[in-house]
Amino acid sequence: MAKQDYVFRYLTIIKKLRRSGEATFKEINEYLEKESEFADRPLSVSNRTFLRDLDEIRELFKIDIRYDFSNGVYFIAEDQQSDLNNRMLESVDTINSLKLVSDLNRYMFFEKRKAHGTHHFYGLLHAIKNRVVMRLVHQKYDSDEPKERLVEPYALKESKGRWYLLAKDRSDQRIKTFGLDRIIDFQTTPGRFDYPEQLDVNVMFRYCFGVINPDAAQPDEIILSFQPEQGKYVKSYPIHDSQVILTENENELRIRLTLFITHDFIMEILSYGKTVKIISPIRLIKEVHTIYTASAEQYV
Repeated sequence: MAKQDYVFRYLTIIKKLRRSGEATFKEINEYLEKESEFADRPLSVSNRTFLRDLDEIRELFKIDIRYDFSNGVYFIAEDQQSDLNNRMLESVDTINSLKLVSDLNRYMFFEKRKAHGTHHFYGLLHAIKNRVVMRLVHQKYDSDEPKERLVEPYALKESKGRWYLLAKDRSDQRIKTFGLDRIIDFQTTPGRFDYPEQLDVNVMFRYCFGVINPDAAQPDEIILSFQPEQGKYVKSYPIHDSQVILTENENELRIRLTLFITHDFIMEILSYGKTVKIISPIRLIKEVHTIYTASAEQYV
């Protein structure tokens, strides 16, 4: 059996348990047999092979599948790396699915407008993991000339399909974000740094939409009212982790967000056009009203 067949079987086992929550070995194997027809490859296994598969899944994907002796079922023990695991599984599942179909251009159409910079991943992650000071050449969109900076790289963060480097700029000792698609070049230096013990990136961006982290002490409580059709989209794909539904009926979906009001967030609000109404706070209402007024004046 080819190595990719093993990986496909591992993914199928994980998919089954993620859908059902828990399952007996018999239920898992029946699912593998069913998927064998679709994948056109044998997937069902013996109990001994299945137990070896669990070890491989734990090693490859860092997903721990455990056995509940009292109920006789297997289940996935979620851990703190669940977001990473989900992204890895999405990528591997996509790659394996693409291999099933020849002449993909007839069936799949990819977005052409993509931000670049992912080729920097390996070098940046190496520097982050090994606490290596980097000399970074970065060019802002509002600048004609690139600027060289000496930085301490802390983490990589994704926002709306773009990736950013979170690093401390040694010139002013401030933690900043640098778009990977705007990094022209970087080199490691002999210098090393100590990762700040108090830094928690999840906490740092807990109330942020995107990668702008303002100096404000407290986030705002934001109430938005969406028209019913747009509300279905917002409900299925929340704007932010803090989203709470306050009202849901045939007239509106009203939600509460706890966020800092930043340029990124305002641009998101504007993207919904007339399908959203800001209920509070007043300063956000005024800010969006000013933008709409200035935009309308361009067409007078």
